[in-house]
Amino acid sequence: MVLSAFFFIFASETSITRIMRTKTSNIVKVLTLLFTLHFSLLTSTAQGWPKDYGGVMLQGFFWDSFNDTQWTRLEKQADDLATTFDLIWVPQSGNCGGTSMGYDDMYWFPGHYDSSFGSEAELRSMIKTFKAKGIGTIADVVINHRKNLSNWVDFPKETYKGVTYEMTSTDICANDDGGATKTWATKNGYSLSSNNDTGEGWDGMRDLDHKSQNVQTNVKAYLKMLLEDLGYAGFRYDMVKGYSASYTKMYNEDSKPQFSVGECWDSSNTIKNWIDGTGKTSAAFDFQFKYVVRNATDKQDWSYLGKQNEGNWPLVSKDYQSGAYRQYAVTFVENHDTEVRPDGSSNGPLRKDTLAANAYLLAMPGTPCVFLTHWKAYKQEIANMVAVRKAVGITNTSSPINMASTKDYYVVLTTGAKGKLLAVVGSKADSYTPPSDTYKKVLSGYHYAYYVSGIEPESIVFPTFKPSTFEKYDITVHVNADKVGWSSVNFWTWGGDGSHAPKNGNWPGDKLTTTTEVGGKKWYTQTYTINEDYDAVSFVFSTGSGSPQTVDVTNVTTDKFFEISTSKEGDKYLVNDVTSQYQTNSDADEIVAIINYMMGKAPADFDTKAADKNGDGKIDIADIIFIVNQLIAK
Repeated sequence: MVLSAFFFIFASETSITRIMRTKTSNIVKVLTLLFTLHFSLLTSTAQGWPKDYGGVMLQGFFWDSFNDTQWTRLEKQADDLATTFDLIWVPQSGNCGGTSMGYDDMYWFPGHYDSSFGSEAELRSMIKTFKAKGIGTIADVVINHRKNLSNWVDFPKETYKGVTYEMTSTDICANDDGGATKTWATKNGYSLSSNNDTGEGWDGMRDLDHKSQNVQTNVKAYLKMLLEDLGYAGFRYDMVKGYSASYTKMYNEDSKPQFSVGECWDSSNTIKNWIDGTGKTSAAFDFQFKYVVRNATDKQDWSYLGKQNEGNWPLVSKDYQSGAYRQYAVTFVENHDTEVRPDGSSNGPLRKDTLAANAYLLAMPGTPCVFLTHWKAYKQEIANMVAVRKAVGITNTSSPINMASTKDYYVVLTTGAKGKLLAVVGSKADSYTPPSDTYKKVLSGYHYAYYVSGIEPESIVFPTFKPSTFEKYDITVHVNADKVGWSSVNFWTWGGDGSHAPKNGNWPGDKLTTTTEVGGKKWYTQTYTINEDYDAVSFVFSTGSGSPQTVDVTNVTTDKFFEISTSKEGDKYLVNDVTSQYQTNSDADEIVAIINYMMGKAPADFDTKAADKNGDGKIDIADIIFIVNQLIAK
């Protein structure tokens, strides 16, 4: 509009005469003013999620995904991920002072980006590789609260590009932790902000006062660094109900991310009001979409996909604001907070029909966000679903129509820019007949089917993935508890491909009472199978009924000897890796033993089971290659 007016002015004979009578300096001022006005209007009307966006996002982590979400491991999958995803949301990537999923953030600026998922260099490499493959990386931004260094109110001092950033006790909300922080601060000679929290409080860490100019300065510099230095494409704001939506607006207008989505875990009206409060500079997760899907799968009544959840229509539904908020809806069927976590906790998890749930997700408007565990389990089928979605041109503003709703199946027709997708989900999805022969089946599987109209099925290109060539192997973990005097050790295990839960599924896991002697010490010993290249086992060791216990020992992929130390982190014992001191045979010894066996010169104590490193039932050169590859991996 502004540019049109601009050209109209200069096309006018009267205006040209007037301009010719104006000094050159004034002409420059007029031009500068008009172009500044034009671009300021473009900025002020920018949206928090692009209109008619047809991309699909991956949540690249789940709870305790310390192995799967290593930056190097994700980067290695870039080619596979690029076949399907346009965005990948990763955990908060700054250092948190220990093993962490990132939600107790301590450091914000480069120099402190060695996290539980890898080094700063590995993070930068991953983001750069993703960008080259056409994938934008979404940062998890945790600015509602922040972890302290050593006491209740101290924060780290960080220098970035010559500027020092530091928060002080006066940047903490006056009513933090229900007044407990103020009581401690007063007793110890500190002052808090005079401002109360502008949102909901949280007792886990210090709630930041976003009214504080210093907090705003720190946050703005942090967000610009994520975009301009590390190379992130946008933000996923954590716990946005913890502070006023107006601050998300402020920060987005300052940093200008391509994508912004907030975790407003609440009713659809609350989510809508939050989006409005950001000036529509941010999208939000469509939590009610997730719960509607959960209701249908839990009850095995697929008509629930067309119903409200406790009085809430999903943001993408035609029954909510006539679909006006679809553009700002990031839809999902599972995430790290709703899944069943390793400790057994959950918040409305998806317990069955994962494929049907994803088929519905990927047939609907909004921007779908696929969960990493679902992608791992059903890579080919989910990739095929996304290929169909993109082939018919479904975007975040497409219009869905309910075609059938029964207990046994639900049918939705979504019109894209290039064609139509008829998705059938339910226990009897295969019994549904499309309304006309213009709909041709392109996909079907357990409790779902896809039909298309307006495009030919043969025109859809489905991704292909190379099969894994990984060969399974066993690892043995030894634990010594002499220093702490435990007479038994419990092994609580998790992680990797999900197959490593203890036989006793309740805390504290498997109780070991017998020991093996190695190097003059007694070791509690357990063996595990590593099934895939992304597989690993994580541990917590304890005694008695689970207390006292150790810190987490994560991502174990080789034989290990661990000694439980008398030193502690909080109330948990530290664990020392002493493998190099107690390894019974070196890798070189094992290779020599295998060669001797192949030459018919095996010693009397040669263990053929242990020597079969790749588990193929034979002792040959392949086992030597396996050991060499393990050495390289180390």
